[in-house]
Amino acid sequence: MKLTLDELAAFVAVTDSGSITAAAEQLGQTSSGISRALSRLETKLDITLLRRTTRRLELTEEGALFLTHARQIVESVELAEEQIALRRETPAGRLRVNAAAPFMEHVIVPLVGGFRRRYPQITLELNTDNQVIDLLEKRTDVAIRIGTLRDSTIHARLLGCSRLRLLASPGYLARHGTPQRVEDLASHSLLGFTQPESLNQWPVRTADGARLMITPALSASSGETLRNLALQGEGIVQLADFMTREDCRQGRLVPVLPALTEPESQPVNAVYYRNTQLVARITCFLDYLSEQMGEGLL
Repeated sequence: MKLTLDELAAFVAVTDSGSITAAAEQLGQTSSGISRALSRLETKLDITLLRRTTRRLELTEEGALFLTHARQIVESVELAEEQIALRRETPAGRLRVNAAAPFMEHVIVPLVGGFRRRYPQITLELNTDNQVIDLLEKRTDVAIRIGTLRDSTIHARLLGCSRLRLLASPGYLARHGTPQRVEDLASHSLLGFTQPESLNQWPVRTADGARLMITPALSASSGETLRNLALQGEGIVQLADFMTREDCRQGRLVPVLPALTEPESQPVNAVYYRNTQLVARITCFLDYLSEQMGEGLL
């Protein structure tokens, strides 16, 4: 008996999602249908692919080996389907995008309308995480990461860079004075990140020539939280242009020590696990982001 694509897809989905129920939701099938597909696959191969415990499913050694081949087959078929769609200039399918909440709100969400009008057959699923995620575990097609990449197992496409600036609200500066020297920052309320520590190193130099490492008077894990604190007049913050450009244009935030701030930008990368030619829906999305970011969104 020959293996079927549905059986392979069920096996890959169960492994990636961690449960039969989640795989059924992902594939739009019933849990019983997924269970039967797994049973048929194991019968045809005459091996046990997954150990079923009361709490979870675990790959056997043979299952882990077979998963590599099954995933390649499923992805090859998906790629073939997408390439055919691309030839018709009608890329289609679900596209799962993950990004930190500030980037999602300030950059991606404003672009969604235009993207959907251009590619009406692509269904977007937008998710936010402020921490680096596992793309397979989160079933993510493409993730946007800000800053230097450290994961060598993924592929990346640089979308652009976003300038970092020191900012404060006019109200805060009216109450506490405008710093004229880097040393003046010591007497101000500085807003910083709880993690990573590198985000609390600001692009200004102290008297000994070192970069300023701040000790935040108020810290948060999210750049969006820090932005709102700065807008409320709680202190001086370092943030990227992509999330503060409109605030600066409207005068809600103003630069602090602009003449002493060294030019520094954060790279913005799209990351994905594909090691072959990208499927059409991902290519279209990345091309659209690059096009729009080139018009000053970063």
